[in-house]
Amino acid sequence: MSYTLIHTNGKTYLECKPGAPALASEQDALDLVALCGEHETRRLMLHGEHLPPAFFDLKTGLAGSVLLKFTNYRLKVVAVVTPEQVGTGRFAEMAM
Repeated sequence: MSYTLIHTNGKTYLECKPGAPALASEQDALDLVALCGEHETRRLMLHGEHLPPAFFDLKTGLAGSVLLKFTNYRLKVVAVVTPEQVGTGRFAEMAM
């Protein structure tokens, strides 16, 4: 995964660069957890393009398994997504 470490206001976070592969499985989430651990940060920034359509469809379980991994390892994660990606279904309700 292509990433950048950003240091700001005394805090460090890992930003996955645009164009990096999508977060398509629970293992991909664990790989990001490990990457954050290697750089001693608990902050992660993802862009909407890293999240496949299956992530926004709660029936697939992908969002639940990925978010559970991030929660279990106490990562603070931000995903920069567009309103079109969030949609109006169950994912939008969960995001609210």
